[in-house]
Amino acid sequence: MASISGAAAAAAAAAAAAAAAAAAAAAAAAAAAAAAAAAAAAAAAAAAAAAAAAAAAAAAAAAAAAAAAAAAAAAAAAAAAAAAAAAAAAAAAAAAAAAAAAAAAAAAAAAAAAAAAAAAAAAAAAAAPSSGVCGLRLRRDHLPRSSYLGLARSNSVVYSTSSSPNSLTSKQSGGHAHAHEAVDKDPIRLWNRYVEWLYQHKQLGLFVDVSRIGFTEEFLRRMEEPMRGAFAAMRELEKGAIANPDEGRMVGHYWLRNPALAPNSFLKDKIETTLERILAFASDIISAKIRPPSSSAGRFTQILSIGIGGSSLGPQFVAEALAPDNPPLMIRFIDNTDPAGIDHQIAQLGPELASTLVVVISKSGGTPETRNGLLEVQKAFRDAGLDFSKQGVAITQENSLLDNTARIEGWLARFPMFDWVGGRTSEMSAVGLLPAALQGIDIKEMLVGAAQMDEETRNTEIKENPAALLALCWYWASDGVGNKDMVVLPYKDSLLLLSRYLQQLVMESLGKEFDLDGNQVNQGLTVYGNKGSTDQHAYIQQLREGVHNFFVTFIEVLRDRPPGHEWELEPSVTCGDYLFGMLHGTRSALYANDRESITVTVQEVNPRAVGALVALYERAVGLYAYLININAYHQPGVEAGKKAAGEVLALQKRILLVLNEASCKDPVEPLTLDQIADRCHCPEEIEMIYKIIQHMAANDRALIAEGNCGSPRSIKVYLGECDVDDDMI
Repeated sequence: MASISGAAAAAAAAAAAAAAAAAAAAAAAAAAAAAAAAAAAAAAAAAAAAAAAAAAAAAAAAAAAAAAAAAAAAAAAAAAAAAAAAAAAAAAAAAAAAAAAAAAAAAAAAAAAAAAAAAAAAAAAAAAPSSGVCGLRLRRDHLPRSSYLGLARSNSVVYSTSSSPNSLTSKQSGGHAHAHEAVDKDPIRLWNRYVEWLYQHKQLGLFVDVSRIGFTEEFLRRMEEPMRGAFAAMRELEKGAIANPDEGRMVGHYWLRNPALAPNSFLKDKIETTLERILAFASDIISAKIRPPSSSAGRFTQILSIGIGGSSLGPQFVAEALAPDNPPLMIRFIDNTDPAGIDHQIAQLGPELASTLVVVISKSGGTPETRNGLLEVQKAFRDAGLDFSKQGVAITQENSLLDNTARIEGWLARFPMFDWVGGRTSEMSAVGLLPAALQGIDIKEMLVGAAQMDEETRNTEIKENPAALLALCWYWASDGVGNKDMVVLPYKDSLLLLSRYLQQLVMESLGKEFDLDGNQVNQGLTVYGNKGSTDQHAYIQQLREGVHNFFVTFIEVLRDRPPGHEWELEPSVTCGDYLFGMLHGTRSALYANDRESITVTVQEVNPRAVGALVALYERAVGLYAYLININAYHQPGVEAGKKAAGEVLALQKRILLVLNEASCKDPVEPLTLDQIADRCHCPEEIEMIYKIIQHMAANDRALIAEGNCGSPRSIKVYLGECDVDDDMI
């Protein structure tokens, strides 16, 4: 018993010692936990201090961020230590575990506070202004789009550099390119961007502002190589490279304002001689040295210009922009084959037809609209008992049908059109210069302005080349595939026709089905516009709030009236101030709604400025055409339309032959549309047959259509007479 009791006592003592040791360990653990909790609390306090410092020192964002990061690291270390201590305490005793848990919670709170401090510091750093010259940042909405980084994605445009002689080509992947994201509207950054990208030509008084087009620095870097190729291609063009292989001809409208650039002395002499002849002829007409033979006025008083497309749009634009209020000769245009329109122009001349100089402009002389206008005017001269040849002038290619006709009939004068000048780039040739000179416009100044702009747009520094800026902005705004329209808004009445002129120049040049590699691309850039501020009350509403499928080109003219003619509507406010306010108010309102724009500014509308504008856009079109890998200098679609028109007229003659045969029977055999189509051997053309018959019947053309035209199958057709000849038809 004694031994058992001793053993028990020894065991009890050992247990007591163990308990004491455990208690001591627990106490130590608790102390460690308490120390850890204190450390965590200290860390939390440090984190809070760091957050306060970050908020107070936004300007020193970098330092605050560093401090916050250090605090966060300290808090994390403290949290780790607290967690270790808590684990040890839990192994020792429940009380120690509870203490450790409390310490861990405190440490977690400290870590959260440190993270919040770091976030506050980062936000302060992001809000700090940039130290760059123009304050431009590649924000998320300004980063280069994936299409320009060569990244394929659904409904995107993919650009590559491997399948074309040009360094940039485009392919459509089955959907529309994505819309631009919101533009940067920070006023200070916009001002800096405006200053950085503003182009000025001091001699011409011309500015180009592209700051409201949201291109990025990355985009410009991506476009450096393609632009080098475009500049090289333009240099080759000016040297006389064949730009239109399907016609085997050069493109040399640049030589017209600087004949020294022509590739040989023959062309140089031809250009210079033609200009001298234009100036001399215009002087003789204006001074009445050359007079109409049958006019009581004793001088020419009117010009009637007959032409279409580039043979009319350029001269009309220049006449509207530059003709003086009282020109030596007034000008009218016949630019269509509309009989009523032709009749109106002739009627407006009235007795002044006898003092009208008729200028007929056609490269071949076979253009249907121009030929028809000429024939109608010649008939009017015959009806008035006048000799057309004494008042007719031809501008045409040498040895063309028109040239030979004018030479044989002894017209008053003939001037050359060159085969290396396309209609839409012919304003600085006889096509545009002769009508302008006859109105008293200084055509030498036009040529000077164009030559100065040509020189400027040969510059390979993009910021110093306004045409390059325009071409790149067009590319950016339309994703290089024409998915945005270009709205041209000149805030000047005299520039009303600029949008129509640019419409042909841009759309006929860039609207192509195939690229230079034969790929079907259906390229183009749609152009439309009218004038400001008239358009404030027309389609600006849609531009501001409707479909976002455009970018705007504002044309600004700084001088409102000639010096000495200023007048204030109210104190310190003129009509021109209102126009200025409308322009810039519209520009700002559009940009506020993410609508991009370009602004081209001229000091005043004068011959030099107009010549510069023409040359600026001619060059921009050429550069942009290279970027999208198409030929800007041919127009197969125009020729296709002419061919289709000829086919309609050929079908009309076949219809008349069929009807004539049926109408000569006894009794007359009226024919249905199906019968006519069958006998013409073209049942697939039955709709066109109906339209031809409808048109002829409406114009009393010896054709009778019985039935209801609203129900085409009920119609029966015959001729009113048998053996109707061509004149009666």
